Amino acid sequence: MNVQRRHGHAAVRAAALVGCTTLVLSLTGTTAQAEARDLGREVLAAGDGWASEGAGTTGGSAADAEHVYTVTTWEEFKAALKAGGDAPKIIKIKGMIDAVAQGCEAFEAEGYDFQQYLADYDPAVWGHDTPVSGEQEDLRDASADNQDKAIKASVPSNTTIVGVGENSGILGGSLQIKAVHNVILRNLHIEAPIDCFPQWDPTDGARGAWNSKYDGVVVYGSTHVWIDHNTLTDGRYPDSSLPKYFGEIYQQHDGLLDIVRGANYVTVSWNSLENHDKTMLIGNSDSTAADDTGKLKVTLHHNRFKGLVERAPRVRFGQVDSYNNHFVVTKDQSYGYTFGIGIESRLYATDNAFTLAPGVSVGKVLKKWKEAPLTAENNYVNGRLTDLIAVHNAEIPGETLQSGAGWKPTLRTHVHPPQAIPWLVDHRAGSGRLS
Repeated sequence: MNVQRRHGHAAVRAAALVGCTTLVLSLTGTTAQAEARDLGREVLAAGDGWASEGAGTTGGSAADAEHVYTVTTWEEFKAALKAGGDAPKIIKIKGMIDAVAQGCEAFEAEGYDFQQYLADYDPAVWGHDTPVSGEQEDLRDASADNQDKAIKASVPSNTTIVGVGENSGILGGSLQIKAVHNVILRNLHIEAPIDCFPQWDPTDGARGAWNSKYDGVVVYGSTHVWIDHNTLTDGRYPDSSLPKYFGEIYQQHDGLLDIVRGANYVTVSWNSLENHDKTMLIGNSDSTAADDTGKLKVTLHHNRFKGLVERAPRVRFGQVDSYNNHFVVTKDQSYGYTFGIGIESRLYATDNAFTLAPGVSVGKVLKKWKEAPLTAENNYVNGRLTDLIAVHNAEIPGETLQSGAGWKPTLRTHVHPPQAIPWLVDHRAGSGRLS
């Protein structure tokens, strides 16, 4: 079966040239305009993804002067979030603010000793049949609770959070957009939080595993959220730098951007998500049908997903529209899959570009977790028009996927030719690149 078809080089070059020329023209002369803009007052454009449904997403754009804050520390940021309740507010983050500037030691409960923890729960001593318990596990749990209270920041309704300039954002904090409405995050550099106290679970798999918590951003049961022009990454602490204990990676990262528990009407646009493992869940469990059925409507467009292992995204239940994104799998990185097809999901993935390193199987772009149809059309892999479903079914016959999501997106901005997407997205996605 010939499932990849090469279009003429001239057509590809022409489409890419159109996209590149458009971008150059859009960038010319915009610096002064960008400097004069007040990002906090900007709202999501009509028709820009699921978050534009109904009354749209305006965040804190209507804030009065009393509810506009500029913060330079984590403490100031958390205080600004609490001030004024749900009244419209704009929070401008200036510079990189650090949620764990004092170090992990500041969260340790008295008596906690990691070396003793390793000694007590070494599989040679504890085995693999029973979850860990006892004094050091209790102290680890208390230490984890201290960190939890310190690094989580709850975002209220009607809030816009923006980075000032080209290098502002959050190190090691976890933004909780939970059970609220109408939130905007823009122009932020977000370094995923490190779990200082992962738990050893000897019963997780045949060898046991270290389990961590804390997402960089989690949208939980919230509606009308716009996440735009941010960079989310493991930053200074890539998984490759993490040690091993008991023969397993001491995993200190969880999700990068998760959208779960009945969240609805979310647009994720022009972000760069880089160098992470468990990147994005849309729907966090097969057992949450009561919360998620009819919800989890999410649009992903013009994002760069680079150096990611899996979940870009993994979808359950939701009607997810993914278009004009660039997915990059680099040489020698770990790679599991890009799109995870989960229970009752209806993924509509078109007009995307994939750049896969030599030797990376195209069939792994899709991963079937449960029976659910999807639409995957006009996607390009290394410059070639590729039927992702046909390739997957040919290469992985035990996981046959069905074509046809049963719906068609109507809330889309301009759809660019997918041949132009690698250049366009790589030059404009991420923080510090608003124009």
